[in-house]
Formats: sequence, C-alpha cells, structure tokens
Amino acid sequence: MQSNYKEYDFEKSRERMDEILNSSDNNYLDKKEIPSRDSLTFTNGYYVYGSAIFVDMRGSKEYANNHRRPVLAKVYRSYISELVALLNSFEKVRELYIEGDCVWAIYNTPLRSDINSVFNISAKVNSLIDTLNVKLKKKKYTPIKAGTGIHYSETLMIKAGYSGSGINEVTWIGTLVNETADLCSKANKNGRSRSLVSNVFYNNLDKHNQSLLTKCYNLDCYEGDYVNVKMNEWVEKNG
Repeated sequence: MQSNYKEYDFEKSRERMDEILNSSDNNYLDKKEIPSRDSLTFTNGYYVYGSAIFVDMRGSKEYANNHRRPVLAKVYRSYISELVALLNSFEKVRELYIEGDCVWAIYNTPLRSDINSVFNISAKVNSLIDTLNVKLKKKKYTPIKAGTGIHYSETLMIKAGYSGSGINEVTWIGTLVNETADLCSKANKNGRSRSLVSNVFYNNLDKHNQSLLTKCYNLDCYEGDYVNVKMNEWVEKNG
C-alpha cells in the first residue's frame, strides 16, 4: 500500500482503537462465498472459504549477487508481471499481492470445479517459469527456480489500515494464507517437487488432476511437477 504522510495524533489513535475494540461481535459473519472488498469496513469482517496460490523464487539472494542490477530488474519485472497476469486470469480471483519476489492470489472457490480451475492455473505457473527460462537462456542469463503452494481453507477477511487516510488493505487471517505460504516455502527444495498441494485441496480435485500428484514422503501434503500441455509444447519446441 502506498504511504501518504500525516502527523500522528495520540488522542485520535486511542479513539480509533476504542471504535474497533467496541464494535459488535455480530459484525463478523460467515459467508458461503468471498464477498466484494467494497462491503468491508474497519469494524466488520467475514469468515469465508477459499483457495490460495503462492509462488516464490528459490535462491533469490544468490541470483541477485550473480547479475548486474539492470539485468536483475528486467528478470524480476518479467517474472512478476507475467505471474500477476496469469494468476489474474481466472474470473474467481479476489485479491492479488506482490511481496518481494513472492506473488500470491486468493480465489473464491465454492465449487469443486473452481478448485480444479485453480489447480489448472498452478500448472500454467510451472509452464510460465519454464517459458521464462527459455528466454533467459537465450539472453545468457541464469534460469530461475520457483516453488508453488496451493491450499483450500477457511479464512477471516477484514479491512485493515489507517481509517480516514486512504491507507488500507484487505487482510486474510487464519490457516489459508499461513499454510499456503508454508507449503510454498518448502516447494522445490531438498528434492521436493516444485508444487506442493494440501490434503484438503487434493481431496477436492478430479481423478485426472489427482493422478498428477504423489504423496510427499516427509510432509503431510501432495507434490508434483505437472505443467500445462499447450504451453509445454512451446517450451519443448523452443527450449
């Protein structure tokens, strides 16, 4: 979120705390689907179920040390811009975030077909990284590595920030974001596949998509190196 300087007022700060802490517990409702962010205020929230994808680079510090800053800027810009474009390409997407070299998205997935669509997006993520690496090799730049985590769970959706300043963001509290981020942090490391999928997400996939995954030998999840077939044809032809 972008900042905009405003002098801190301790008295107003205490008033804002009281307004939030004294708000009714009944303002936090269970919803079957993720509502629009426009329905959020600084005193309400929603318990919702949804899916998340986290994508994060591996070895980014070492990568930064091995390239000149202009090259690094171009690689990161290509990586982030196309991940955002891809994660944003499913109509059930609700929020997108960029944190350093991690890009992640929250999806409204009330139906199993929606969860399978999110899985298909994750396959395209793997193919996107492969596509970018083809182009990086042709420029004689070092290929990148990334890990992906995918999960389905309940989360608390709230509006957090500085009331009256215009500085605010939708914040997700609970297992959805935490566990997806944890899966992502372990993907494509220590011999694991580049995509890690939670058990509950796996259980909602169709038989074909389940067949692309195997049970992790040392983690309570599933893993796979699956790709998008059509995108992979370009990679194999041009790699």
